[in-house]
Amino acid sequence: MFNFGNNDAFSSIVGHSPALESVIRTAQIVAAADVHILIEGETGTGKELMAHALQKSSKRADKPFVIINCAALPADLVESLFFGHEKGAFTGADERRDGYVQKAAGGTLFLDEIGDLPLALQAKLLRFVEHGECQRLGSHKAEKVDVRILAATNRNLMQLIKEGKFRQDLFYRLSVVSLRLPTLRERRRDIPELAAYFLQKAAESNQKEVCKLSQDALNQLKHYAWPGNIRELKNVCAHVSALLPGEVITKENLPLDIRESRPSRRSGYTLPEDGIHMESLEIDLIKQALHYSGGNKSQAAKLLGLSRDAFLYRLKKYNLQV
Repeated sequence: MFNFGNNDAFSSIVGHSPALESVIRTAQIVAAADVHILIEGETGTGKELMAHALQKSSKRADKPFVIINCAALPADLVESLFFGHEKGAFTGADERRDGYVQKAAGGTLFLDEIGDLPLALQAKLLRFVEHGECQRLGSHKAEKVDVRILAATNRNLMQLIKEGKFRQDLFYRLSVVSLRLPTLRERRRDIPELAAYFLQKAAESNQKEVCKLSQDALNQLKHYAWPGNIRELKNVCAHVSALLPGEVITKENLPLDIRESRPSRRSGYTLPEDGIHMESLEIDLIKQALHYSGGNKSQAAKLLGLSRDAFLYRLKKYNLQV
């Protein structure tokens, strides 16, 4: 776990891989900036945990933190739930009620799965983001509400924009800062630490002895593709902890799909649609390897699958100082 100090909200995020560390450092800086933030990442990568950490590290830490799952909003009530309504605004509106926006006044509104927000509401949300104004259903008067927005999605918003399913102007308003959480495939070195953490938590929850993972079980976990990311690993740890409390977990004790998985021949890297700058990528990987190895050139070369001579050649080629 990162050593950010006992009171640092980000200390709840387990892991020390370079991919995660880079995101956390950016998040620490922007948390206090009071700008809207878009958190991107696959399902199960910890977007809500990151949102909580951002809120706790912000100037609004002692103010309301309201979470909305945009994918679960009933279509006929979505506007009322967001912005509230006046008495008599529709059948069943027996009293004036606040929406999520009013309930979050002075604090933070977390819009989870923002990509699933209906287009009609996106237009009204855009006005609120731009001007801080919203209008209750049944009212002709706009009201000002001070709210910071954190939005999260596991979908490709740029693709949704191309398909006409998400407003481009809203995207740019919400993504003043974008944070992309790495997949578990991109931070395999964190798997032993994460597994130990989840096994400990499962044991505490069930008041049982803590399980331990054998080396063959750990190796198998590292080889698995983890389509469900950290959430899937947490569930696996809960599974073995419930069945074999206090035992040493071997490869044969793991769920079948993990037990029978084979190491992928692919690198795990997906080329972005807009391409990459190969030289910049190579320099960045060299710097990460040096950071992770504490400046040890032989170890850094090993992390990159290079001979020491090939690694030293690249240091000279890019004029990198150690």
